[in-house]
Amino acid sequence: MVKTIRLAAEIQPDSILDGEGIRTIIWTQGCSHNCFGCQNPQTHSFEGGFLKDIEELKAELKSLEYQDGITLSGGDPLFQIDACLEISKYAKSIGLNVWCYTGFLFEDLLEMSKKNKKLLQLLETIDVLVDGPFLLEQKSYDVVFRGSKNQRILDVKKSLSLKKAYEIPKYSSQKESFVKRECIFV
Repeated sequence: MVKTIRLAAEIQPDSILDGEGIRTIIWTQGCSHNCFGCQNPQTHSFEGGFLKDIEELKAELKSLEYQDGITLSGGDPLFQIDACLEISKYAKSIGLNVWCYTGFLFEDLLEMSKKNKKLLQLLETIDVLVDGPFLLEQKSYDVVFRGSKNQRILDVKKSLSLKKAYEIPKYSSQKESFVKRECIFV
């Protein structure tokens, strides 16, 4: 069992920007996508940030009130599958839903999960996946809970059962956004 996770920042409770409802954001450290124009380039280094004890993080999550769920963001949480799986399972056990942002496409994750069963286990604990790289040329403030128009907001349970990406209709058809994702780092 993994004991630590590499984070870019302390957890951020009470967010309404990174998923539906009131959420606690877990900012993971490490990403090799290096999307041009990324809002958090300081999270790319796999040696950056700091190590956090997972049991301590769980205790912080348990002590929070009035949260609908957690959001795994970063960096890319899928570069820390074991730690994110443990955190995601715990979040579900205390009644929180799980959103996850990744630069990978769902279709690629399905292929990758054939060789890495822990990835499949992690996907099974995620309710909503925002997938795809950030593309600066498709950046838009007219899409909710994502940075560029190419990114999709997927119902993971339905996507896994269909074995193909299933976009949540209320987000895929939405033309205007009242929420703009912003970087928490200065």
